[in-house]
Amino acid sequence: MNKSQLKTYAPKARRDFIQMIRQQADILGLTKEEIAKPEVKGDVAIIEGRPYPRRYADLHAPLAKTIGSEGLDHYLDRIAYSWFNRFAALRFMEVNGYLSHPFRVLSNREAGKNEPEILEHAAEITLAGLDKNKVIELKLAGNKDAELYKMLLIAQCNELHAAMPFLFERINDETEILLSDNLLHTDSVIRKMVSDIEEENWKEVEIIGWLYQFYISEKKDEVIGKTVKSEDIPAATQLFTPNWIVKYMTQNSLGRLWLEANPDSELKTKVPMEFYIEPAEDNPKVERNQINPEEITVLDPACGSGHILVEAYDLLKAIYTERGYSSKDIPELILKNNLYGLDIDERAAQLSSFALLMKARADDQKLFDNDRGHLVPNIIAVPDSSELQYTPKDIAEMFGDARQADEVVDLLDLFAQGKTLGSLIRIPDGFEKVIDNIEASIAAKFASSDMMEQIAARQLVPFVRAAKMLARKYDCVIANPPYMGSKGMNGELKAFAAMNFPDSKSDLFAMFIERNFELLREYGFSAMVTMQSWMFITSFEKLRERLVTEKTIITMAHLGPRAFAEIGGEVVQTTSFVMWNRHQDDYKPVFFNLVGLAENDKIEALRSGGNRFDRTQQENLNKIPGSPIAYWASDRIIRIFANGIRLDEIAAPGKGLFTGDNGRFIRNWWEIDSSNTERNCQTHLESSQAREMVST
Repeated sequence: MNKSQLKTYAPKARRDFIQMIRQQADILGLTKEEIAKPEVKGDVAIIEGRPYPRRYADLHAPLAKTIGSEGLDHYLDRIAYSWFNRFAALRFMEVNGYLSHPFRVLSNREAGKNEPEILEHAAEITLAGLDKNKVIELKLAGNKDAELYKMLLIAQCNELHAAMPFLFERINDETEILLSDNLLHTDSVIRKMVSDIEEENWKEVEIIGWLYQFYISEKKDEVIGKTVKSEDIPAATQLFTPNWIVKYMTQNSLGRLWLEANPDSELKTKVPMEFYIEPAEDNPKVERNQINPEEITVLDPACGSGHILVEAYDLLKAIYTERGYSSKDIPELILKNNLYGLDIDERAAQLSSFALLMKARADDQKLFDNDRGHLVPNIIAVPDSSELQYTPKDIAEMFGDARQADEVVDLLDLFAQGKTLGSLIRIPDGFEKVIDNIEASIAAKFASSDMMEQIAARQLVPFVRAAKMLARKYDCVIANPPYMGSKGMNGELKAFAAMNFPDSKSDLFAMFIERNFELLREYGFSAMVTMQSWMFITSFEKLRERLVTEKTIITMAHLGPRAFAEIGGEVVQTTSFVMWNRHQDDYKPVFFNLVGLAENDKIEALRSGGNRFDRTQQENLNKIPGSPIAYWASDRIIRIFANGIRLDEIAAPGKGLFTGDNGRFIRNWWEIDSSNTERNCQTHLESSQAREMVST
């Protein structure tokens, strides 16, 4: 994959998409200075002197209201991102042949032709809701291609709504009227997406994650190093995880889970699991009960564009295959039962869901057939009740069930900072029953004739889904969590961190280290890539002591810098590790010191077992003051710390000769008059005598 090409394209694409939406907004009289009011005349809406279909007036009013509350720039950025995601999805699907018809929507396979195939074959296209008579009328007109193409494009998006409602919302809303009429121009966003990225890159679903990373790169530069607003946390903290690190984490958590339960498994050689780390030979053997593949659960609590979940899909597919499942059943089973994801960025959750569906579609050509029903991956954007049109109390009253009113308020209050806290939100013990009660009532409300009850029920659905996902326990939690020190945290986040995560409050990634264990079953695995600072610095000492005492480090690859070199993360000092959610006495973790190596050398060392340390029992780490993860310390060093006398027990540190103000008291030799200088003094006494002679 040509990542440098994607890195060049995506930031420019973001600017182009925003500009496209802004120009359309200007045409519709939606500017910072004023909001135009449509004039309705029969079936026509006149906006800024231009005629539009009558429904444009109906869509214009809610659009104007949203812009007024959200802010024009933020709203245009959001809509531009939605269309970018849709076009990227369409491009991926057309290149890989995943559409319901044989024609490309954005491009043309015939050399020298730029006209999209769907426009060229418009009369042959059958899409739900598409007016065939209107298509023929526009095609015969000869000068209506722009209007026809826009109609075909919207019909295509609406057809995909059934299979992917999270990405292709049914487009009869404001996103349609903000779509440009100039999509066929040579410099349009569609033409650039087709021409600026080599088609071969679209064969790999990994392109979705890389595009996402590079699309937000300029936004990241704008907000990094500042106190970050809640809506900017995704851009400030998201970092696409290189594939080899994802494999290392996944193979040593999910893969290890399966191998421990199936000692005779051939999974290591069949996948192959090139980054699986064999434990130290003299470690205690871990025995697990047999596991049903359908019961394995994997969560990424900060899933971004879904790279980790995509890798987990491949490993689960191999597990199902080894157990003898039919290949046609495996994709649906994985999406329904095994993989879960959460993120605070709705657009990231969309792409993550899309990437998983594309993995499943590659294995099951009938995945999108209507008669089978449609699968929506278990991936959600954490909702935020502060963004609702109604207060929690209002929704509780609209819900029409006085008995549950307090429970509804309690549920919504849990997510009062949903877009800020995400997976850090804790569901109280015993609250699962409340969630189940509300979920059962929602189903009844949808069947109700009371419109307010239906509205309230729809508002509650995402909160119930998020609460259920956050309340359950998982076999593996695998994550590249957000990195943000306390200096970047806004007031709400900093206060939450101090109250709820006192041992890890200094950085978001450390808070996720703690939270991941809470989301695990007792014998589950937490696999992460984080900043390395928690291994050493004083502010994380209590966290380290707890991890060494209460958990088991299975393996750790100390990466240092240049692990994220492909995306400009050369200076990010990182470590990746897998921990067991229980303590195993006398266990010897397997560490790798990859700090001084270039990225390719890190990969080779991890694959081949180079720079491996596996002779130190985990308990020994707490014998060193401050409990640093000093995996390289020899047995002799450990004994010295354990049995020797510490310097601070017999002496107090202090400073030596110290002026307190060098600029005031110290002079260089050339600054002193030679008549006041004596260079031959051998003792302090001679110096004093010389000073007395000068003064007299």
